[in-house]
Amino acid sequence: MSRPRATRPSHSHLSHATLAFATTLLVSACATGGSGVHATDSAKPAAFEVDVPTIRHPAGETPQWWFRDGAAQAAERGAMGGHAKNVILFVGDGMSLTTVAAARILDGQRKGGPGEDNRLSWERFPATALSKTYNVDSQTPDSAGTMSAMATGVKTRAGVLSIGQQPMRRNCAGAQAVPMLTLWELAASRGFATGVVTTTRVTHATPGATFTHVPERNWENDTELTDEARAAGCTDIARQLVETPFGNGPDVLMGGGRKNFMPVSERDPEYDDKVGERLDGRDLIAQWKQRHPDGTYVWNAQQLSDAPARGPLLGLFEPDHMQFSADRPQDGAGEPTLAEMTRTAIARLKQNDKGFVLLVEGGRIDHAHHYGNAYRALTDTIALSEAVQAAVDATSAQDTLILVTADHSHTLSFVGYPKRGNPILDKVRGSSGEDDGIADYALDQLGLPYTTLNYSNGPGYVGASAQQPEGPKRFQHTVSGVQIPKKGRPDLRNVDTQDPDYLQEALVPTASESHGGDDVGIWARGPGSEAVRGSVEQNTIFHFLLQSMPALRSELCKAGDCDGNGVPVTLPEPGKFRR
Repeated sequence: MSRPRATRPSHSHLSHATLAFATTLLVSACATGGSGVHATDSAKPAAFEVDVPTIRHPAGETPQWWFRDGAAQAAERGAMGGHAKNVILFVGDGMSLTTVAAARILDGQRKGGPGEDNRLSWERFPATALSKTYNVDSQTPDSAGTMSAMATGVKTRAGVLSIGQQPMRRNCAGAQAVPMLTLWELAASRGFATGVVTTTRVTHATPGATFTHVPERNWENDTELTDEARAAGCTDIARQLVETPFGNGPDVLMGGGRKNFMPVSERDPEYDDKVGERLDGRDLIAQWKQRHPDGTYVWNAQQLSDAPARGPLLGLFEPDHMQFSADRPQDGAGEPTLAEMTRTAIARLKQNDKGFVLLVEGGRIDHAHHYGNAYRALTDTIALSEAVQAAVDATSAQDTLILVTADHSHTLSFVGYPKRGNPILDKVRGSSGEDDGIADYALDQLGLPYTTLNYSNGPGYVGASAQQPEGPKRFQHTVSGVQIPKKGRPDLRNVDTQDPDYLQEALVPTASESHGGDDVGIWARGPGSEAVRGSVEQNTIFHFLLQSMPALRSELCKAGDCDGNGVPVTLPEPGKFRR
């Protein structure tokens, strides 16, 4: 059951008697003008307590427990008070708090200011919180498990998409037994408009979690399935996106990844030396057109601009991931920006009177970090900021909840004591300690300058590799054969560290820079955003979105998944929502 209240003590430590006593005190305080806030206080939305069983972690964790606990975290903060018609989730893949701070400064410096006082678009939102990103089996998470948590309201394993945590990764038969209904599937099945926009392949982990259920994120087309998976009846992510049994699937689907939808017999329309990668003979683009006879398929920016303003839309702008924002102008066929795709998606989805659910991912922030290249990570973060602003301009805070977050962090560090306005991609001009005087370049104990931004690990390690000599490394650096540096740290005085291809130094040599396990930010505006506060488990984001959208959460209540106050607390059965 759930009941109205203003605050919720930790259910892990309080007995029912203690809870009752605390509730009595709260009501008494309200009646006598105390500082407690009653659920009916007009200053705050109604908050509800949802009883959550006390368990032993991690042994007692189940999908049902995660769903109920996430519902409790959102309900106790007042998410049920939201009256959103539409919800938009922006995910900056790998957008750590350090990334946000550095991108803010770079954006401000590009505009002619010192940078520190600048704000990215979402930093003007009134509500903020922190998200705990770990997967059920990993302290440092991946994008599959984290987006699955945000899509389903249930934490799960690393490497799997929108399935329960019970089966191990790559266990096809086990995965088929525990699919988790996503917010996008719920919406599509009940006639709401849905959209998925990304700069990665649309079959990649984050977009894939919206409409697909697999125990292996890399099963993006049929060639990547194991023989065992095929025998057990698993299908690839691209095929699931097109053939989803939830409504008609996404009304808008845009990003990269053409190769996963095209048979090997078909040549790519943009690159003469590339063909599709499907060996099953399926032309999923043709299949999508057949399913959406009133829809439009586009593969370049001009076609997107010329497309009819109504009807379903499939945009696949690259065989693989879309270009980094910094490299997009050099794309021969022309790619839309993330902001342009966002505006197009909203314009189409708004035509549905019931409302819409939209995901927009700045997916290549993560890739640039993995490459050890802060320049591209920050410029893609700025591109995400422009997309968020486009959404703000295209919607009303009265009916649209916009939530911006990251799925996980990275190991980017912001170091030294650079003076105010120091170029964020440059070497530190300032000092190396709180008691040091301001100099030109700050120097390490070897007498050498260093950059403000560095990575804890990755391909920027200065030792020689089989691909590049000892010293500063350049984008892209595919690492093998690493050696300990014979000369130690390089002298960066005559190195242009602001060059787009410069790789920041890495402490530990790894082929790819890794994710981080630290918390990431959540920023929100619109109906229900008042609930976005404090420190929450990442799966709570699903419940913020769902509870803030009354028309959508009522669909779960009709299925018997709500408590007496209309809070969706029971893990939905996907079979009830399939066609």
